[in-house]
Amino acid sequence: MPRSGQPCLRRLSELVRLPRRSPLYPQLARALAAADALHYLWTDLAPVPVRPTATTRQSGCYRMREGDPIDLRVSGRQDRVPLSFLHELGHLIDHQLSPEPRRFASTGHPAFKSWRAAMRRLESRVPEHAGRSHRRYFESHKELWARSYAQTVLRRASDPWLREHLQSLQRADDPFVWAEWEFDPLALEVEAVLERLDLLAVCVAA
Repeated sequence: MPRSGQPCLRRLSELVRLPRRSPLYPQLARALAAADALHYLWTDLAPVPVRPTATTRQSGCYRMREGDPIDLRVSGRQDRVPLSFLHELGHLIDHQLSPEPRRFASTGHPAFKSWRAAMRRLESRVPEHAGRSHRRYFESHKELWARSYAQTVLRRASDPWLREHLQSLQRADDPFVWAEWEFDPLALEVEAVLERLDLLAVCVAA
């Protein structure tokens, strides 16, 4: 996506462009509003498009080229649209916070240090029959950040429909979310990352 001017503090609703004519729009808009209420981002990016897909192979995808996003893709052929969208939004944020174009901040940025330590204390959620490469990908820092970011946004949402969406996934033991009791400390670490970077909404308001 093109860039222009100096980076400035922007709402997430200014960072992505939702597909207003898509049947997925209402779900995407509610999820984006929850992320918007949690934090901001310093950026000079033009709005990144969110593109609905009908694939059954993956629930979502963040596409990029070097340091620039191309789009966020979310499949409507699965029952976790809000979670999947927030997961890909987490990748976008992680990528943009890194000082190196091809890297993600979660892998080595000092602001994520305590979060990385907290992640190591959690039991793996990797599917039982996953192969070695799938396991390595599923447990990578960038994937763990995207999952923990998405779950933090959903559990902090004021929208009861989004909170029920998360709870239904937890009841189904979905591997992309953690049980509430287990996730509590990690949610605090996700928010602490955003606070250290002066992005948390309450910090900005203050």
